[in-house]
Amino acid sequence: MIHRPLRIGMVSPYGWDVPGGVQTHIRELAEHFIQLGHYVSVISPVTDEDLITDSWLVNAGRPIPIPFNGSVARVLFGPIAASRVRQWIAQGDFDVLHMHEPGIPSISLLACWAAEGAMVGTFHASTPKMRAIASASQLIEPMIEKLSARIAVSEMAQATLNNLYGTEAVVIPNGIDCSRFSPTGSIQAQEEVAAFRIGFLGRFEEPRKGLPILLEALPKILKAIPALELVVAGPGDPGKILAKLDPQVGKHIRFIGRLSEIEKVEFLSSLDLYIAPNTGGESFGIILAEAMASGTPVLASDIQAFVDLLKIGDSGVNFISEDPNDLAKKVIELLRNSARLQELSENGLVSAIRFDWGSVATQIMSVYEVAMTGQGKVAVGSENASYKKGR
Repeated sequence: MIHRPLRIGMVSPYGWDVPGGVQTHIRELAEHFIQLGHYVSVISPVTDEDLITDSWLVNAGRPIPIPFNGSVARVLFGPIAASRVRQWIAQGDFDVLHMHEPGIPSISLLACWAAEGAMVGTFHASTPKMRAIASASQLIEPMIEKLSARIAVSEMAQATLNNLYGTEAVVIPNGIDCSRFSPTGSIQAQEEVAAFRIGFLGRFEEPRKGLPILLEALPKILKAIPALELVVAGPGDPGKILAKLDPQVGKHIRFIGRLSEIEKVEFLSSLDLYIAPNTGGESFGIILAEAMASGTPVLASDIQAFVDLLKIGDSGVNFISEDPNDLAKKVIELLRNSARLQELSENGLVSAIRFDWGSVATQIMSVYEVAMTGQGKVAVGSENASYKKGR
């Protein structure tokens, strides 16, 4: 057991100022460890340096958008980024280096290449499309083997890691701060309070987030439950969506834009039902855990990550992925069954505790302890030595 403050270096592969689950995970983990008295420095690509407000965040440079996992990932790679990463490691005097998603060309991979010592990698993605990225560089597999310890955020992420690189990882879920969430919200309807309010949060113009499936189901839902409002949160252009809809359906939809963390808490707790119609590309589903911690019942597609998350403790209901008819049926059944909604709310609150940072960060610290066994301070190694050790 570690009884002294550590110097921890964390590497975010994705653009820091673009919303994303990995960035949120790293931010909240860093803040949790800092509150416990540890020193934490995070290096990440940043699009707009003026938006950096955290003293512990180091800008690695401007990211470049690339298609990845059904979305667009903003990452950074190349000799200039490598030089900045090496300098950050050299100056950090870290006890442990924690790279996120080191299996893709990014500054996480560059950090793994540059460093020697106690190194931990967390793997978030779970998709066969990772294979194309893995085959694009012969550097990735030896760098994965160079890690002192590996974490996967779900069984699916663990399976992807094993399939791609033939290696194992300890499964530790993404974390949330359960104390931030409350079952009393404050978001009000624009004109009058609807009898029911259902919600969606995500980059709604991104097809894999599944909003089109929900919108296709909405007319059938409204036919059965006319007094209903759908609140859509997240970045995107509402005009493009509303232009394709019957105005009689559109008037039941409210777009509220990108939310702050405080606004997200209020949004989730204001809902009668949170809906996650995602079609794939998810390895965990942190928003589901946050809805559960808010006491909000969850209805999610039956992609494997969501099934795995909700099946423990009967904390949510699944519908057939990409099936708007089944989605509509499940929404109607749930909203007409107040006892079931209350049961899901209570079960979700209990189940969400296992994702609290108090538990998750303790598990991660235990991995750090294993990684540090027999190791000195993290240092910059020669490129050839790093490759040979990894290979």
